[in-house]
Amino acid sequence: MKIIFAAAGSAGHIEPALAVADAWRLNNPDSKICFVGTHSGLENKLIDQNLYQLRQIPKVTLPRQIRASTFMAPFHFLQALLQSLQIVKGANLVIGFGGYVCGPIYLAATIKRIPFIVHEANAIPGWANKFGAALGGKLVVGKKISLGKFKEAQLVGLPLKSSIKVAYEEALANWPAARLNAKTELALSLTKPVLLIMGGSQGSVAINKIIAESIVGLTKNYDVLHSLGANNELPLTAAGYYPVSYISDMATAYLAADVILARSGAITCAEVNALGKYAIFIPLNIGNGEQARNADFLVTQHRAEVIRQSDFTAKWLTENLPSALQKASQFNAGDGSDLDAVSKIQELMQQHARIR
Repeated sequence: MKIIFAAAGSAGHIEPALAVADAWRLNNPDSKICFVGTHSGLENKLIDQNLYQLRQIPKVTLPRQIRASTFMAPFHFLQALLQSLQIVKGANLVIGFGGYVCGPIYLAATIKRIPFIVHEANAIPGWANKFGAALGGKLVVGKKISLGKFKEAQLVGLPLKSSIKVAYEEALANWPAARLNAKTELALSLTKPVLLIMGGSQGSVAINKIIAESIVGLTKNYDVLHSLGANNELPLTAAGYYPVSYISDMATAYLAADVILARSGAITCAEVNALGKYAIFIPLNIGNGEQARNADFLVTQHRAEVIRQSDFTAKWLTENLPSALQKASQFNAGDGSDLDAVSKIQELMQQHARIR
């Protein structure tokens, strides 16, 4: 069986696809799995090409303003489509998780009459997945969406990394003990609350700047674990402040955190839901503005708040962290509602795959 996974650009698209692909490979070891990305996307770092074939096609963006490059977009799409037709040839199923590559891949699957599944993780669908919906793909979502064709999509949840699922299951017996063990494992304070700061898969210069302005005051009351992003300059470690380029063991970091400060990507929101206590989200204003809506379900549960980046200052952070910590004290256990997303998607893949 040949399965095509289309996921490119950001970790929010790629990591759910990898979670499903890993499980599918485990249960269907004879399947041929191929990922489709671009030459410049994060998929080139996140996908282990010793495990999965990775094919690249041209990056096709939807221009938001009229520029000279706008008139080249149809030609880039045609080039990507021609390559996509070769990639999907002989496939039993195509499944897309969003990103620039999905549009040409969905159209190629339609032309070749190959069934395809469209998974939307964000609260507001991107153009490629909307295109897939218009072409008649099987629609599934991480959270309920009240827009367009996705109103009728099947709710399956957001596929989580196996490490998040394992951490949740191990913590079920005793959440307070699991959180204390996580703090001990990361050599963080057992007496001061822990603030976990993340700026998304690439880090955030804007968030890092505010933290730099605030860090002296923050460390008086908190232990701060700060992921700055691989391409951003790393400050010196100080008492109570632990800056790192990247956190490889996110499950332990979530468990250790009392308050989380982060961008509101779909993956981050799902992982905070599974393992976190309370989060302050600063949406990145990109795409369709989906990050501003991704955390709605956590806000409704009083487990998060959202603040615009223009309002996020050192003064705001100092004044509002105490109330966030007080709200965090009301929650301890995580939420396992996304834990069966991978198995639900696998069942759909089995149902929709074209078996010769």
